[in-house]
Amino acid sequence: MAINRARKEELVAQYGELLNDTDGFIVVHTSGLTVKQVQELRAKIREADGDYVTTKLTLFRIALENAGWENPEEHLHGPVSVAFGKGNFPGVAKAILDFTKNLEDKLQVKGGVMTGDVLDGTQVVSISKLPSLEELRSQLAGLVVQPATGLVSVLNAATGSVVNVLQAYVQDQEDGDAA
Repeated sequence: MAINRARKEELVAQYGELLNDTDGFIVVHTSGLTVKQVQELRAKIREADGDYVTTKLTLFRIALENAGWENPEEHLHGPVSVAFGKGNFPGVAKAILDFTKNLEDKLQVKGGVMTGDVLDGTQVVSISKLPSLEELRSQLAGLVVQPATGLVSVLNAATGSVVNVLQAYVQDQEDGDAA
């Protein structure tokens, strides 16, 4: 079905907004997915703080050029959709790959772009194995808190030692006065 010029400009603008809000995107080859399966995939990607869009390739290429993104031309052929990561590219990649485990014949990760680098499918798989943004934050918090916890333990031990020495001195003084 042909779309008019206004709709094309609207789609280019929509793709441009998605590209401006993303840290990377993944190109997914789709064929034979049911509407229910696409909705499930969209929901999983949304949970990972991403967006999933079935694109018009020509219009998507224009949006890539307008936004200054690398064009992964080798991946933009056939029936494809694009998943955009909004600050959590590894989480979006992980959500897609978890979903594709049951549908490898209908859904295949072709590649993507992250921070200006064009990625192939195996690189996207490798990125999906990285910790998510929340996991990294908790690991970083643990690294920051760990030295402070050690310092508190050392100070408590030192304070306890001083108190023990003072207590022994007071006890010794009391014993000397009693004798």
